[in-house]
Amino acid sequence: MDPKELPSNLRDDKISEETKKVISSLPSHTDYQGGAICKYQGCWYYYNTLQGVLNFQRGFQPLKALTVALLERSKNHSSDHPLLYHNPHGIIPFLEIDLYHESSSPNLAKFSAPPRLFSTHMPLHTIHEALKHSPCKIVYVCRNVKDTLISCWFYSCAIYKIEPTRSVLESMFNEFCDGTNYFGPFWDHLLSYWRGSLEDPKHVLFMRYEEMKAEPRDQIKRLADFLGCPFTKQEEDSGSVDEILDLCSLRNLSSLEANKTGTINNVEHKFFFRKGEVGDSKNYLTPEMENKIDMIIQEKLQGSGLNF
Repeated sequence: MDPKELPSNLRDDKISEETKKVISSLPSHTDYQGGAICKYQGCWYYYNTLQGVLNFQRGFQPLKALTVALLERSKNHSSDHPLLYHNPHGIIPFLEIDLYHESSSPNLAKFSAPPRLFSTHMPLHTIHEALKHSPCKIVYVCRNVKDTLISCWFYSCAIYKIEPTRSVLESMFNEFCDGTNYFGPFWDHLLSYWRGSLEDPKHVLFMRYEEMKAEPRDQIKRLADFLGCPFTKQEEDSGSVDEILDLCSLRNLSSLEANKTGTINNVEHKFFFRKGEVGDSKNYLTPEMENKIDMIIQEKLQGSGLNF
């Protein structure tokens, strides 16, 4: 495969000399696709992503953020809601992949209007120092590790333009179990935000994908309360909660033309939407694979109060 066909965050071109110097001192290995990956502050990154992480840590000036749908509801959108015409990843840029990839002092104003909303895959301990003493609020959404693995399998095969074969799944499974996957180890990622939510519940909210699917109304109201923009009784009575849930549903977003066509970072918008089902992993993982993941997660999360 031509490296230029890969998403920009997976290529190792345009790496600064400063970043190369850091990389030379870090543990590294080759992933299942032959990509170079290194471990920084306990988390595994591709080189380009690490450059964005380092730039973020050097230069991020924190700003308060709200989620798009809750934020935009105050503007009386009807047919002109931004989510109807733009892919969510275009509205909410990644700190380490989009904003800070080439500079430690990007122009944040060009990405969104205040209060600004950004996304990240970095673990909390990596961003904590930059966010210390700031009004930023962090919302972390976790998903069952087995479903996460299957989602990553299909997504990675789509962006690498390869068939989602069993051999690829087994390679990714082994990396997940070893903790050497991109942005892994998975359990350390979970625990960083879980502990953060216990230590600082006013600024870190820990949400579960499965609970959002099972109790969507309760969870969106919980999110709105955390972000400081709770629903009024009038809004609830008028159906505002249900309108946002419908707008942000996988069924609706995946059907929009903005998410059927176009690309971001050389990744086609349609690749961000698949099934979104809870427990879909059982259709792909063997009982032995499921058991091994369950045992690892149980061991790694033991005593934390977090369980699946």
